[in-house]
Amino acid sequence: MSSWIEKKCAERGLRMTDQRKVIARVLSEAEDHPDAEELYARAAAVDSKISLATVYRTVRLFADSGIVETHDFRDGRARYEVADVDHHDHLIDVTTGDVIEFMDEEIEALQHKIAKKLGYELVDHRLELYGKKIK
Repeated sequence: MSSWIEKKCAERGLRMTDQRKVIARVLSEAEDHPDAEELYARAAAVDSKISLATVYRTVRLFADSGIVETHDFRDGRARYEVADVDHHDHLIDVTTGDVIEFMDEEIEALQHKIAKKLGYELVDHRLELYGKKIK
């Protein structure tokens, strides 16, 4: 079964090697925001011939093609997420590193209102909140 990433690669004319297919499937199945090392560990469990360098080249290719989004959650490593999901924002727990996805209509409306007030039409945005769990 082809993953969403594989379908998008085909639409964009990207050559899909067996190793790229494995990495695409691993990314498509991820429910978190893995970094390259985590992707490598998951992909190598499927195909031991995959190298970390192949993972880095592949996620860069996917990101450059708009198929995968790259995030920097201030933990010193790029994290990846498939670009097929509906818009959402992120709350990052600075203690555990957990990433919580959320969508809030009030925040969305406020961002558009601010852009308009400053004379702009909002075409895209990325919101990341950083916090500690209240005890």
